[in-house]
Amino acid sequence: MHKNKFAITPPMGWNSYDYYDTTVTEEQVKANADYMAKNLKEYGWEYVVVDIEWYSNDAGTQRDKYQYIPFGDDQMDEWGRFQPSPSRFPSSADGTGFTALAEYVHNLGLKFGIHIMRGIPRKAAEKHCPILGTDVTADVIADPSSICGWNPDMYGVRDMEAGQAYYDSIIQMYANWGVDFIKCDDICDSWLYRGDNFSGWHETEMLHKAIMKCGRPIVLSLSPGPAHIDRAWQYCKYANMWRITDDFWDTWDLLKNMFWRCEMWQDHVGEGCFPDCDMLPLGKLGGGFGHGEWDCRFSKEEQRTMMTLWCMFRSPLMVGAELTKMDDWTLSLLTNKELLALLDENCHGIQLVRNDKVAVWKNKNSKTGELHVALFNLSDADDTISITLEELEEELDEQTAYTLHEIWDKTETKTIDGRITAVVPAHGVKVYSIGSYGSHSA
Repeated sequence: MHKNKFAITPPMGWNSYDYYDTTVTEEQVKANADYMAKNLKEYGWEYVVVDIEWYSNDAGTQRDKYQYIPFGDDQMDEWGRFQPSPSRFPSSADGTGFTALAEYVHNLGLKFGIHIMRGIPRKAAEKHCPILGTDVTADVIADPSSICGWNPDMYGVRDMEAGQAYYDSIIQMYANWGVDFIKCDDICDSWLYRGDNFSGWHETEMLHKAIMKCGRPIVLSLSPGPAHIDRAWQYCKYANMWRITDDFWDTWDLLKNMFWRCEMWQDHVGEGCFPDCDMLPLGKLGGGFGHGEWDCRFSKEEQRTMMTLWCMFRSPLMVGAELTKMDDWTLSLLTNKELLALLDENCHGIQLVRNDKVAVWKNKNSKTGELHVALFNLSDADDTISITLEELEEELDEQTAYTLHEIWDKTETKTIDGRITAVVPAHGVKVYSIGSYGSHSA
């Protein structure tokens, strides 16, 4: 059972990675926060998350060779703790870290988050930096045999008292800055270390212990995926959300695959515990990746399918777009109140049907009784999809013609002969509210 109530419902927000990669600046974060406060906050969007390598002074300068520059110019304090790059985050130049930026976000009525890598900076180990609150130095707690296969910044932290003190010190620093959300990377899965020898397992517990001591409710998100289904108990005990996929981008094959992943994890969704389908690659993407920005490559039908699956399943929702360039279509996807209501703490989603051509989900609110059914067309051609009321396994009268309200196009139809039937576009979806049964009947 999870021990904190930091995220009763799936967290919703913006993350800088899909557009900015490693290069986001303070002004860009503020601009996206401003947009969220003005256009999205009223719909439940609240987290503004600065993603990877905010401590890098030379981020993006060798993008043709490296995403993460080996032995780069990173900002660090005397205790071996990364600090924001003052050239990218000017308000941190006085040594107060993200305090001013977090305050800016909080003043908009929003919450502030950061990305971190599992472990301790290799640079701290090399310099034998002291660990705050101990007489031990960084080289002692650093584990050189525990590294990240794709990022060169860190060593793992040994499972020892001084190792816990290091995690306590960084989490307390983040809490003092005003951080509300931490996305910790290279900790949910590792392709270098399979099985029980991965130090991410004990480092997850160390992070959790540090958060519970710090006096601030900080949501803990674990990346990357795919998460290990046999570790579900651990993710739920020590974190609030965890990635069930590797990096998710705007290609149909990845989206179609998520129906299988959500089916595998659907029984582990609960208060404070959310398997995470990863960011929503919508709108303008990729401006910081060195190849120029692009528009979301999903068709409009696929974008609706993605939003619907994430909400029926009750995944966290993190938008990766540059918000200030968002068009009306993308905004409409993020502000559909009927869809977002499926994230309610009393809702639960379950997949009823999945094959190569069709998937059917239901989402029920246990408090109001409201029932939603989503018919997904996974095939490459328009198709008629049908499911019987009996297959929904609810107390529905097959003789009653229930009104079906479609929550994307707002049209209304009825059940016929005890069935829900619709023509669904290729790669598209129809989502029907059946309401609290008799209340929508003819």
